Amino acid sequence: MTLNANPLDQQPAVRSVAVPPSIDMVNLLGPRDEFLRILEDQLPADLHVRGGQVTLSGKAADVANAADVLTELVTILRTGQGLTGETVERVIQMSDDPAASPAEVLTQNIISSRGRTVRPKTLNQKRYVDAIDAHTIVFGIGPAGTGKTYLAMAKAVQALQAKEVSRIILTRPAIEAGEKLGFLPGTLNDKIDPYLRPLYDALHDMVDADSVPKLLTSGTVEVAPLAYMRGRTLNDAFIILDEAQNTSMEQMKMFLTRLGFNSKMVITGDITQVDLPGGMKSGLRGVQSILDGLDDIEFCMLTNRDVVRHKLVGRIVAAYDQFESLSIERSRAR
Repeated sequence: MTLNANPLDQQPAVRSVAVPPSIDMVNLLGPRDEFLRILEDQLPADLHVRGGQVTLSGKAADVANAADVLTELVTILRTGQGLTGETVERVIQMSDDPAASPAEVLTQNIISSRGRTVRPKTLNQKRYVDAIDAHTIVFGIGPAGTGKTYLAMAKAVQALQAKEVSRIILTRPAIEAGEKLGFLPGTLNDKIDPYLRPLYDALHDMVDADSVPKLLTSGTVEVAPLAYMRGRTLNDAFIILDEAQNTSMEQMKMFLTRLGFNSKMVITGDITQVDLPGGMKSGLRGVQSILDGLDDIEFCMLTNRDVVRHKLVGRIVAAYDQFESLSIERSRAR
C-alpha cells in the first residue's frame, strides 16, 4: 500500500451505475460487447451488466474509477458522438488524471471535412489546442504520432475558415542537414516536394481536394522550405514550422522574427530526432531556455501517452525511451 493511500480506498465496495434509458446499451457496450471486453480487461473493478444497469465490485478506489469511466462514456454518447474501441481506451487512460474530463476532451470539435471531424484525443492534445487559441506563439514538442503537426494544421484551417487570418504558411527545413537540395533530381519544385509532402497530406485531409490547388495557386496557402522565409514579415497569417528540431539556432531566430501583425505561429518538433550534422545545436532544443517566461509564448510537451497512431507506435516510442534512458544510466555508471 502507498504510504499516503487512504485505507478506505482499499476496502471492498459494490456500486451500481444506471444507464439512462435514452442510451442504447449496444452503443455503450459495443457490437458483440467489444467495449465491455475492453472495460473488463483494463479496469481493476469487476463489471456485471443486467438490463440498463452496470454493477461494479472491487476495491473502493477501483469501483469509483470504473464508475467515472462509465459516466464519461455515457456523456460522450449523449453528445451524439459514437464510441469506438480507441475512444474507450482513451477514456480509461485519462481517468488516471484527476484534472482530466475525458468527455470534454474527446468531444471538442476543431474542424469537419467530408464527414470527418478532427478532435484532440488526449488531455495534452487538448491543452495544446487550447494553447494555440490563447497564445500568439506555441511550441508543440513530442515524439512521432502525437498529432503536433496535424492539430496545428486543423487550427490553421479553422482560423482561415473563420476569417481570423487571410492565409496559411507551412514550412519546414528542406532537408535534415542544412537545406542542400542540389543532389536531388528534377526542378526546384521536384527537389522540395518530398520534404513538404507531409504538410500537403495533412492539408488534403482537412480541405476539399478540389479546393487545394486553388488555395495554393492563389497564395492563400503557401508551402515552402524554411529558407524561403528569410527577409519576410508575415502579417495576417497562421504560420506552422514543422520538424523544427532540424533548424539551427540562427534559423530558429530568423523564423521567429518573421512574425507580423495579426499572425499566429506554431512550431512543432521532436527533440529526440535531431538530424543536424555533428556539433550543430538544434534551434528547438535551445529556444525554451531563451524564451521561457516571455508572455504570449507557450511550450506544450507531448509524450508517448499522446501517440494517436496505431497503438503499437506508442509502445515503440516508450520502448525506445526506456532503452535510451538505460543507455544513459550505463554510460554514467562507467
